Amino acid sequence: MPIDSLDNILKKGVTAVQNYAVLAGQALTNLFRRPLYLADMITQADSIGIGSLPIVILTGFFTGGVLALQSNSSLSQFGATAITGQLVSLSMVKELGPVLTSLMVSGRNASGMASELGSMMVTEQIDAMRALGTDPVKKLVTPRLFATVFTLFFLTIISDAVGTLGGAFVAVGLLRLSGSQYFHSAYQVLQFADVVQGLVKPVVFGFIIATIGCFYGMNTRGGTQGVGRSTTQAVVVSSVLIIAVDFVISQFMIGVFGR
Repeated sequence: MPIDSLDNILKKGVTAVQNYAVLAGQALTNLFRRPLYLADMITQADSIGIGSLPIVILTGFFTGGVLALQSNSSLSQFGATAITGQLVSLSMVKELGPVLTSLMVSGRNASGMASELGSMMVTEQIDAMRALGTDPVKKLVTPRLFATVFTLFFLTIISDAVGTLGGAFVAVGLLRLSGSQYFHSAYQVLQFADVVQGLVKPVVFGFIIATIGCFYGMNTRGGTQGVGRSTTQAVVVSSVLIIAVDFVISQFMIGVFGR
């Protein structure tokens, strides 16, 4: 296989970014145009949200437990184990809850979107939709975008709550700390800025997951091998973007709120 020159690689990269921006813009504006395909939105919300619930709960619970275990081990050296609940709740709400939930949903659903739409592309089902006068972006991409953003918001809230409970299970059950003190400190340390930061992130991450998964699915070429390649690329790119955008959002929120 010949190696592309640097200018061809740059041209392909710029073209891909341009095509992605066009697809994301169309999917977003279609939310305000009829028809809305509400049945498809509900179906996708059930598949993405309810289907991801078990793995989100498990991830949140054990993440909170590990946070409590590790933080208590460090804080005990300074006699400050009373603030274990603060560390767990702040870490879960501001950072680990949104990011880990998004990564779990990305691994499960970005790959699913890419493979599903990719299979429709290679079997020419999407071309048939266009021939029948149906906009495939509005029919296939927009419902997945709405469902991912909507459900990821609530999945993150569930992950934060379960993570705090997981930390309480370890702190109270294994480390013998005061349960009342744990929950009081976990609640009182949270401020408006922390909650806003923790709830803005899943909205942005949900947009990234849905648009990246659908983009690679809608641009699948090369038969079954192309479907596998698109699935892998969708998971890798969405995961990297989630981590990178998380840094940008965190920096912006710290600049705005000061914490």
